Amino acid sequence: MRHHLILRVITKLLVGTIFLFALYVQFHGDYSPGGGFQAGVIMAVGFILYGIVFSLAKAQKVFPPWLVHKLLAFGVLLYAGTGIYSMLMGYGYLDYTAIDPNHPSHGQHLGILIVELGVGITVTGVMVAIYYAFAARAPILSDEDW
Repeated sequence: MRHHLILRVITKLLVGTIFLFALYVQFHGDYSPGGGFQAGVIMAVGFILYGIVFSLAKAQKVFPPWLVHKLLAFGVLLYAGTGIYSMLMGYGYLDYTAIDPNHPSHGQHLGILIVELGVGITVTGVMVAIYYAFAARAPILSDEDW
């Protein structure tokens, strides 16, 4: 894609906007439609678009596979850790009141935000890992046969 100058310039502009929109969806998911899953997919689309236009190798330099795998584990740990914390505080699993017992509504809001952040991180990691797995495969047919 070296000779597609317009596509490369537009992609550089779009990727930042896509990431910003993903953050908006992530942090406004408890007030409006959206949340962790949607934000995770949108964030992954930014990385995938970068990889399609600039090459898999450049995408893996920006977002290395080892970091993708760490984020997968961190997102699940964030989600499960919130529930385990609630249980250790004497509440039920994912009972967000445990986060701030003096102000249950604040605890509910913060708990949902933390869990949705864990979901978003995990979904981003999964989608990018799937893209890396498929993009790294050697094609069976040559490009001319397509």
